[in-house]
Amino acid sequence: MSKLTVTIPDDLHQKIREELERQGITTSQLIEQAVTTFFEKPKGVSNMATRTLAFQVSEELLQRIKTFLARYEQIYHRKLSQKEFLVHLIERELDEAEKDYER
Repeated sequence: MSKLTVTIPDDLHQKIREELERQGITTSQLIEQAVTTFFEKPKGVSNMATRTLAFQVSEELLQRIKTFLARYEQIYHRKLSQKEFLVHLIERELDEAEKDYER
């Protein structure tokens, strides 16, 4: 593992501290998430407009998701948000469906 040291403005540092507390993660985990997200972003895509997609699920399904995310964090030592998890699943299924349609 390597270390990275940076100097940032005080107001940005405060925002980071608040986010760390909100997510219950370490500074290293937050920076790893940010850098990973940056490098996994498709080339040429920046500041995409976002829209909200909301839906309800059963209590049972919500608990299964939370259990999965807790296990994921234990195994990979990285917190995966519900949003990240669901967006990944949706994108994976859409990619698969698009491949099927092309065949």
